Amino acid sequence: MAGADYAAAHTDKVRSGTGGGRLKFMADQYARAEECVDAAIARVGKTIVLGLPLALGKANHLANAFYARARTDPDLDLTIFTALTLERPAAPNALAARLLEPIAERLYQGYPDLDYARDRRAGTLPLNVTVKEFFLPPGGLLNNEYAQQNYVSANYTHAGRDILDSGLNVIAQMVAPAPDGGGYSLSCNPDLSLDLAKALWRQQAAGRKVAIFGEINADLPYLGNDAAVPEDWFDGLFDAGRYTLFPVPARQVGLSDHALGLHAATLIKDGGTLQIGIGALADAVSHAIGLRHTKNDAFRRAVARLQGAPEAGCPAIGGLAPFETGLYACSEMVTDGLLRLLECGVLSRKVHDAPGDDGFFLHGAFYLGPARMYQRLRDLPETLRKRINMTAVTRVNDLLGSEALDRAQRVEARFFNTAMKINGRGAAISDTLEDGRVVSGVGGQYNFVAMAHALEDGRSVIMLRATRQSGGKTVPNIVWQAGEITVPRHLRDMVVTEYGVADLRGKTDREVAIALASVSDARFQKAFLEAAKAAGKVEKAFEPPEDWRRNTPETLENALKDAVSDGVLPPYPLGTDLSATEIALKDALQWLGARSKTLRGRAGLFAGALLNGAIPDWSLPYLERMDLSEPAGFGDRVQARLIVYALEQTGVRCDPGE
Repeated sequence: MAGADYAAAHTDKVRSGTGGGRLKFMADQYARAEECVDAAIARVGKTIVLGLPLALGKANHLANAFYARARTDPDLDLTIFTALTLERPAAPNALAARLLEPIAERLYQGYPDLDYARDRRAGTLPLNVTVKEFFLPPGGLLNNEYAQQNYVSANYTHAGRDILDSGLNVIAQMVAPAPDGGGYSLSCNPDLSLDLAKALWRQQAAGRKVAIFGEINADLPYLGNDAAVPEDWFDGLFDAGRYTLFPVPARQVGLSDHALGLHAATLIKDGGTLQIGIGALADAVSHAIGLRHTKNDAFRRAVARLQGAPEAGCPAIGGLAPFETGLYACSEMVTDGLLRLLECGVLSRKVHDAPGDDGFFLHGAFYLGPARMYQRLRDLPETLRKRINMTAVTRVNDLLGSEALDRAQRVEARFFNTAMKINGRGAAISDTLEDGRVVSGVGGQYNFVAMAHALEDGRSVIMLRATRQSGGKTVPNIVWQAGEITVPRHLRDMVVTEYGVADLRGKTDREVAIALASVSDARFQKAFLEAAKAAGKVEKAFEPPEDWRRNTPETLENALKDAVSDGVLPPYPLGTDLSATEIALKDALQWLGARSKTLRGRAGLFAGALLNGAIPDWSLPYLERMDLSEPAGFGDRVQARLIVYALEQTGVRCDPGE
């Protein structure tokens, strides 16, 4: 059912007296978060399983109030079940802190940090509190034993079931007030809440005590359609006024990321369906799709140079032309990139949920992004706002409940998701390391891959960089053997790297191994093929074609240098919250970090910095930003010289204002 139907069903139960004895039409209003805790305890008792939405939609003030009560009352048994707890970024060292802390203060001022996250990281959670998550901040809790032990592996569409099975009896969610005062919006997170509320109402009707609280934040963009709910959807409302929404700054999009994005954009058919995740690769794909539509000549030139053919691309699967019919987006996560595609007219194919509705260009389950994305959502013209339907994740990530309609409308679907590694059989390793430690979570990746196979002309596209840096060395991401599998080999489909597209669907194991080798980095093709030959999957006489040797960073740089210099492929295609000075310093610190992994590397850095001569005048604005323009002692002087040395090595030799 749509959100309005859930609300109507709930209202009917209340009016008929079957809503667990709750005979009223208005939610209780609370002036303090602590009063909501009192009301919850009075209603459900001292065993509370608190459901907090994934990512942005957590009711932080209410969450902190429940947690504070549990810390002072050992008789209160509190379980917090959630996903993707957002925390301010922490600097890895003192030098990085000089850059990061002012940025964090600027971006996160006014954001209420989650106290349970702080104590979990410090290992000081009280014994009467349990925190479970089905998706962790990517890479953020790899070495946190508590988080690793209390991770719940679940497909996004099944997470609601698992939360209910854990005994959920209280929900606390951030909501947006309607501009006209007529109700509220679940806005960023109707994903699980719509289905969980429906289930709790059924339990309430059977006599179980439950409670749903909303925390009003006037800064949260109001979105209607399924996300709009009336006041009596809640048992209680706490007005928190206005506070900062957690921003996720855009990651820098490197040259190899742009190359991957260009390849991926050729796989999309006009009139099709689109899903994209988050991160630099997703930003690269969004940017390339936008280029294809708005700067088609530049897009075609870049693709032709990249693929080494006058009219390159994948015409049988996708295309190169601008989008005349337009695309429809069906994406669990609404990103800044998807919002840009909506605004520039790429997302313009309308679908319907029911006869007579206005139709939608985009269905999403949750959104998350930089601060400018939230502002653009607030400022979005009503004509576009009503084309966005934030709804239940079960509606977006699968073919549940409306399969015939979804099959008819999700035509030529292209579902883009990111993996960490691909093994030699085409299985994707996306969320867990070989030793079992969880990097993030499966989320909706498996759902979308499986749906691509279920739809008649759908395709799953797994994206990954061909290489990564590990321990100061370049290592491959396409490997013969790898760790815990997220998407199994029998669901292999398409794999895209910066070096091209490997179409694995319906192929033999031999063909899969060769196709994967063809899009891997030339430096690692031999070892990969030797492993395949040793396993008997590729004949020992096989030799890779000569053109595979083109799979090098140098080839990419040469192919795309004009597009880079012309500004067609910028490092932050969707914008950035950093100044030019901060970007240069970030790149310099990353350069230092990559070269300080070993004792020998650190010795080389110190030698290079200390023998680099006097501090040049052009570096002073950078040193001022790092509070190192007037070093206070030997340590500060060393740090200043390291910064100047790194800036020079990363190509910065002038004042940022010049």
